[in-house]
Amino acid sequence: MSTAHQPDLSSLGLPCSGPVSINGQSRALHQLGQVRRREGLSRRAVARRLGTDVNRVRSEEEQSADMPLSRLYEWQAALGVPVAELLIDDDSLSPPIMRRAQILRLMKTAAAIRERAGSAPIQRMAQMLVEQILEIMPELKDVTPWNAVGQRRTLDELGEAANRRLSLDALFDLLDT
Repeated sequence: MSTAHQPDLSSLGLPCSGPVSINGQSRALHQLGQVRRREGLSRRAVARRLGTDVNRVRSEEEQSADMPLSRLYEWQAALGVPVAELLIDDDSLSPPIMRRAQILRLMKTAAAIRERAGSAPIQRMAQMLVEQILEIMPELKDVTPWNAVGQRRTLDELGEAANRRLSLDALFDLLDT
């Protein structure tokens, strides 16, 4: 199947085109879904940050989905990670990229400690650690801490448990044991 005859989906508000085929084989281009899961974000939370719907997020997470760089940078901002982490490299991560990823995770941890510290001395140490990390990588100044329990719901949103159904048979089985 030739990719030359695919319609331009960007005019419809869908920047992704179909899978990219190189030498007749579909090739993975990015790892958006994997990074999203590692960051502890739901598709719904990412859709909210991107200003789109969950179905579009799901289709863009397909590793072979082709998208413009501008959209990749939108994902980078929504996930709060370096754009290099979103791409799939044929080789293993180069040492500088691996180091950047490690420092990013360290910064997220330090920011989380600073945010959740119960005592002033711990907050000061965490703040000092954040400042030292920023000396190494100033571009991490806007990095957010790890989510404590995932994305917070507003009062008018129902949790996933509200969508689940429990059969009477399962309930009776639980009561019998």
